[in-house]
Amino acid sequence: MTSKKIGDVLLDVKNISLRFGGVQALTDISFDVREHEIRAIIGPNGAGKSSMLNCINGVYTPREGTITFCGKTFSHMNPRQVAEMGVARTFQNLALFKGMSVIDNIMTGRNLKIKSNLLLQALRWGPAGREEIAHRAAVERIIDFLEIQAYRKIPVGQLPYGLQKRVDLGRALAMGPRMLLLDEPMAGMNVEEKQDMCRFILDVNDEFGTTIVLIEHDMGVVMDISDRVVVLDYGKKIGDGAPDEVQHSEEVIRAYLGTAA
Repeated sequence: MTSKKIGDVLLDVKNISLRFGGVQALTDISFDVREHEIRAIIGPNGAGKSSMLNCINGVYTPREGTITFCGKTFSHMNPRQVAEMGVARTFQNLALFKGMSVIDNIMTGRNLKIKSNLLLQALRWGPAGREEIAHRAAVERIIDFLEIQAYRKIPVGQLPYGLQKRVDLGRALAMGPRMLLLDEPMAGMNVEEKQDMCRFILDVNDEFGTTIVLIEHDMGVVMDISDRVVVLDYGKKIGDGAPDEVQHSEEVIRAYLGTAA
């Protein structure tokens, strides 16, 4: 990877524990994410990776611990508050509006930024009209960036899976996030689609300066594009460091990566 300037701590996760009834999903998890880095979270199925993302973006309330983002510390916030602070998320199982066009799906990512009231939006009158033009221009730039111009007006449900994943990324980018949470962005993709998605993730990080937290099962991808990796197993942290360090940790190899090559 090309060298880049990693900044100060943007997200600081401290001693997070999460329980569902009698099941301990996360136990005393701590790690940080620095401005402008790509931070991967890896681990076997059931390790607590998605639960960790759900704590960060306010879907779950941790039983213990705090999360600090941009210097503000909280034990719980709702997803809208987190989004307003500049955190966007994609989902492992696509949550797109299948009957709506690509451009309209991505436009939904601009909702938090729309200032005019619903009546003015409906009439597209005065400031609301100008605002919509500005939002559409922002969405068109994202469509160009993701190279999906040819599919702008096509209902998302008619697109191949790999392109739907790209639209999901576009909707998250439309929020103009400072930090992007990607939950298995390459799940179910073929090799070519994975290569494209890797390129887009690196470009988002480089050109937009967006900090990225990434859950991914493909170890080749993780080791290629991540700056640092945190490893979970049964809801506990068993590794944290540069990709090379994590790859050669005996505990990580035992738990997840299999026998050393």
